[in-house]
Amino acid sequence: MLKEERQRIILNEVEVHNRILLTDLVDKFDVSIDTVRRDVKELDAAQKLRKVHGGAVSLGFVPPAAANINTYALEEKKVIAHKAQGLLQEGSVVFIDGGTTCLEMARTLPESLELTCFTTSLPVALQLLTKPRIRVMLIGGEVSRESQITTGVTAVRSLAEIQVDYGFIGTGYVDALHGLTEFDWDVVQIKKAIIEASRKVVLLCISEKLNSQHRYRTCDISAVNTLITELPPDHNRLNSFRNHQIHIQ
Repeated sequence: MLKEERQRIILNEVEVHNRILLTDLVDKFDVSIDTVRRDVKELDAAQKLRKVHGGAVSLGFVPPAAANINTYALEEKKVIAHKAQGLLQEGSVVFIDGGTTCLEMARTLPESLELTCFTTSLPVALQLLTKPRIRVMLIGGEVSRESQITTGVTAVRSLAEIQVDYGFIGTGYVDALHGLTEFDWDVVQIKKAIIEASRKVVLLCISEKLNSQHRYRTCDISAVNTLITELPPDHNRLNSFRNHQIHIQ
């Protein structure tokens, strides 16, 4: 495979999943770690992604996170955000996860809507603070430098003390058979706690993530009550999820 093609695939992977590991790229391309490290370094120098320890993250996933000029599939995420708003009622207590799709939901919430919103995401919290009728509850813990999301025991314990009407979550990978998965064990523990704290779980996910999986399981697909993508609910790409009694929007 030519370097240009390999780098195009790397860029697409990091844009879809927000972050990718060098070890995954080694397996994917069957090349040396030095080769993929050089590829990532060149893409970083070209300002197409950001190189981090052990991998890379998309430019839309790093500060300034509030600016959406680098957000991948922004129009699709706007569609998802609009659909998600239809579930909200005045006075609801909700959780909004981190990640670019959930951030878009926070950004586009109506200023007239009264909510109490819990989050582990600093960018989401900052967006919610621009809405005068939303009470913002930030879950504390160790802050990831890349994603600006709190993780760790403190965050998990805090989530165990709350119960929200809806938990709006994102995921790195989702598959009808393998459920929601991530490559980061700490993120999995936070998402498990969010799911446990939510009366109903709503997954916000662009369709490019469908039918993908990674090493650590967050939950079975049956833990999700509603799946929201940018696709029409009757799209055939969603057929495999209908067998699991998930409401699809």
